[in-house]
Amino acid sequence: MYGPHGRAKGNVPRGALGHALGIALALATLTPAAAGAAADCSALPRPGIDWSECTKRAIILQGRDFQGANLSGADLMFTDLSNTNISAANLEKAALARAWFTGAAAEKANFNRIEGFRTGFDKVSAPGATFASAELQRASFRGAVLTGANFEKAELGRADFTGAVLTGARFPYANLSRADLSKASFEGGLDFAHAFLFLTRIEGLDLSSSTGLEQEQIDLACGNAATKLPPGFTASPDWPCPFD
Repeated sequence: MYGPHGRAKGNVPRGALGHALGIALALATLTPAAAGAAADCSALPRPGIDWSECTKRAIILQGRDFQGANLSGADLMFTDLSNTNISAANLEKAALARAWFTGAAAEKANFNRIEGFRTGFDKVSAPGATFASAELQRASFRGAVLTGANFEKAELGRADFTGAVLTGARFPYANLSRADLSKASFEGGLDFAHAFLFLTRIEGLDLSSSTGLEQEQIDLACGNAATKLPPGFTASPDWPCPFD
């Protein structure tokens, strides 16, 4: 049977069919390029590798070269990345809980918004690295070089900075509650604008050139008689704090 315009009933109109075939052809043309741009999770570590969103959990990658690599969103929990080269690598939103980067080279690496609970950054050399909005509760930065590092809005509760070099580091809006900065070293001041310093250990630190501080922050923190404060600030009558 034919309809009033001469087309068989139930058949796809010729114009619509051509349009559909055109779309299918375009998709087929795009598919190889899209596949080529995807992460190669089976590839061996190398500079510039794309492991974005890949699962590499609980494996040993010690000493590998990931310079400039894309590890964004990768699952690297419990993975050994010690002594790796991750300079200029992108690890944004990576899952790094209980991973460790001991001795890694991480200059200008992007750790923004990582999940780094109890992650080990001991002796990492990370000048110019950024940890903005990172989850770093109980992370260890013992002996790390963090010159010019950005910790804006980072969660750093109970983080350990013993022996870390923090010259030029920035902590605006960071949560440093119970973090230990007392044995860190730095020249000049640090940026603590709007940082939460509840029971933050600042014993013995020279904060006289630091910026963004308010008296309320000092009152919450844990200093001692050796702590140097900016002009106009006074030590809290509750100092020194007990160790917990």
